[in-house]
Amino acid sequence: MEKVRIGIIGTGGMAHVHIRQLLQCEEADIAALADVNEESCAAMITQHGLQTVTRYSDYRQMLAEMQLDAVLICTPHTLHFQQAMDALRHGCHVLIEKPMATSETEAEELIEAAKQHGKVLQVSYQRHFQPEFLFIKDAIDSGAIGRLTSVTASLYQEWRQLTEGSWRQNPALSGGGMLMDSGSHIVDVLLWTTGLTPISVNSHLLTHGSPVEIDSFTSIEFSGGVVAGLNIVGYSPCWHETYVFCGEEGGIFYDNGRITIRRLGKMDEQPVLPTAITDTDRSFIDAVLGRQAVAVPGTFAKEVVKLTERIYKSAGYEPKL
Repeated sequence: MEKVRIGIIGTGGMAHVHIRQLLQCEEADIAALADVNEESCAAMITQHGLQTVTRYSDYRQMLAEMQLDAVLICTPHTLHFQQAMDALRHGCHVLIEKPMATSETEAEELIEAAKQHGKVLQVSYQRHFQPEFLFIKDAIDSGAIGRLTSVTASLYQEWRQLTEGSWRQNPALSGGGMLMDSGSHIVDVLLWTTGLTPISVNSHLLTHGSPVEIDSFTSIEFSGGVVAGLNIVGYSPCWHETYVFCGEEGGIFYDNGRITIRRLGKMDEQPVLPTAITDTDRSFIDAVLGRQAVAVPGTFAKEVVKLTERIYKSAGYEPKL
């Protein structure tokens, strides 16, 4: 396979980021776009110079008519499962925007389908490729701060204000509120960097008059006696992302991209970060071509879905799908 022929389902939002990255990858060939919103699809073609691609309003027609190697899914959350399943059944590798699915059951079915068809199933958690988070994971894995004892992970965003009236606050399409959406990245970081397994979850959610939850405050007990606080705040005036990883020999403090290592009685350290060598789209193409293992496999992304589902259940919250 010299080039990977890709069909894209959904042309809004994050699809633009993916297309820019795919256009920089010589082995990627964007062959088709599918979106029920014809204006969005036309705008995508014009903005990125994709005049030679085939355009569809129904992704199922695209799958039936086009000879595709892979499909990228950038649609509302509750649509991911069926679209990914259809793509796998048509013999396509799948790169899917977060969250992978809106239930653990759906995630497990997708993993099994990918296995049966022998296809790559990758989920687009971009922090796995960013220098700051690569450093954090390596520092924890290597014992740079000793045995991990606690984690605090917080995201603040003007999510309620920015998404009002959009599909993101429509539970039939979103499957949940900010926790399911932007918060999925924070859950991903919490699980991926630490490699820990949640044992117990206790959460409190606030809707602020929205059909979906806006704020969530969760305490988690992990294996090995590690405790964590996960705060996802969607009623905020701005974006602010912070993490604190405390260990027996020091702590890693992340504040909007800036990392500081602190140790008892010593000067603060500003670490040298690794160089980013790939991204979610290039790594997907490389996995399809057999050059590397799947960077963010469905088996991992399922754990993000599983913890999200446990948080909702802990708070007695069920989005009205």
